[in-house]
Amino acid sequence: MESQKNGDETHSIAMDQIVYHIPALLAESIDGLAIKPEGTYVDVTYGGGGHSRAILERLGPDGRLLGMDQDLDAWENRLADERFTFVHGNFAYIKNFLRYYGIGHVDGILADLGVSFHHFDAVERGFTFRADAPLDMRMNRNAPFTASELVNTYSEERLADVLYLYGELRQSRRLAAALVKARPLTTTGALVDAVRPLLKPSQEKKELSMVFQALRIEVNGELDALRKLLTQSLEVLSPGGRLAIITYHSLEDRLVKNFMRAGNIEGKVEKDFYGRVSAPLRVVNNKVIAPGDDEVARNPRSRSAKLRVAERVPIDGNVMKIIK
Repeated sequence: MESQKNGDETHSIAMDQIVYHIPALLAESIDGLAIKPEGTYVDVTYGGGGHSRAILERLGPDGRLLGMDQDLDAWENRLADERFTFVHGNFAYIKNFLRYYGIGHVDGILADLGVSFHHFDAVERGFTFRADAPLDMRMNRNAPFTASELVNTYSEERLADVLYLYGELRQSRRLAAALVKARPLTTTGALVDAVRPLLKPSQEKKELSMVFQALRIEVNGELDALRKLLTQSLEVLSPGGRLAIITYHSLEDRLVKNFMRAGNIEGKVEKDFYGRVSAPLRVVNNKVIAPGDDEVARNPRSRSAKLRVAERVPIDGNVMKIIK
């Protein structure tokens, strides 16, 4: 039995070898893409390659798939298939990477925004509160900014904002004050020791998860990267192309829901002269797709997963914007 650390709980999953990541809502997300055998697709969160393998199974010999990941550890999972290209990079720059590979538009984009089992199990990366390790939390280990630098250099007010906005912690100011008082903080264990006195024992795991989530989002600029991905998707998706995104917390889901409904980050619905809604995307699943009981039993981490799918509609009679 290998112990898999997921959010605020530890689950045991029987397997013959350590798994990099178990993809959530696999069948539903692949179905949502409505894959064309000759199409071009991008899996912007490649990870262990589970979603990418499923996409390749539906592609014909002329199809093409790019798998993106900012963590070079994912390179070890690259697929030996001439239709597949591994791209080491942040999906915030998807338009630039597509241009580099000579691709103007794609037929589908898939994003699974969850943190992989690998990042929790590689305790030296500092993503989990269940082991003492360097306070790192970088998805891209070439990036200069770590969680240690965050907690040791941010002002108390700025730390409180991060904990409140990204961790949705009500006592963010008290937690920030405790972190500042405990400086310097260089390990996850020291971080836990600093905030533990402020946590309710019955809620400790949940609130520690929220603290670590907040710091991880800030370190990696996750919400800003998601905003850029969403915005650029309008420029790179062909008419009829699909955008399928799996989220795991309300901050991400709210952004995705608003964007798919209105075509902008703010979620502001625009109407034409006649009062008809004018949006660049058509929501495919009006009701969010969540995992069933069977999937949650097999993969407890998937319990918070939410899938939303939208389709690119034509612009001005099928005239697509040119990527500049």
